[in-house]
Amino acid sequence: MSLRFKAIPFASFVVAAAGVLAAPAFADGLIATHRIPGTLAIEAVVETVAACAKQGYAETAIVVDADGVRIAVLRGDKAGAHTLDSAYHKAYTAASMKSDTTAIMERAKANPALTNLLAKLPNLLAAGGGVVIKTGDETVGAIGASGAPGGELDEACAKVGLDKIRARLQ
Repeated sequence: MSLRFKAIPFASFVVAAAGVLAAPAFADGLIATHRIPGTLAIEAVVETVAACAKQGYAETAIVVDADGVRIAVLRGDKAGAHTLDSAYHKAYTAASMKSDTTAIMERAKANPALTNLLAKLPNLLAAGGGVVIKTGDETVGAIGASGAPGGELDEACAKVGLDKIRARLQ
């Protein structure tokens, strides 16, 4: 018994496969996003560090985009080297979870699964000082602040930085 196959030209197969694979991409369309301009991110970190410096705290501030990628970093005078990492982790956590880090800490108290995530996933830090940046309901980034003697003080300084640019985030 012999089987016969009809040869299909390879080019026809590639074109047909490409059409099938590409169809869902065209149907879904593109996702519109907003980005924080670098100039606004710089203003926010300068204002955050200055607000804490006025209170005598050596602060570091970092603004990240919605993906947690650094846009602007400012290590204030005499801020410890560790503040660079902690400010970033606070900003990353706020952007990733789309919530201020103090609110995340409160939710974690009643939710062991969230506590496990915070302990296991890289770059997450459950400490006050991460403030989410939104345009309407869309998270566009976050500010992380570190160096004051307490997360609530870091958060207050980060909010001053956000207030500096809030009206222009549209």
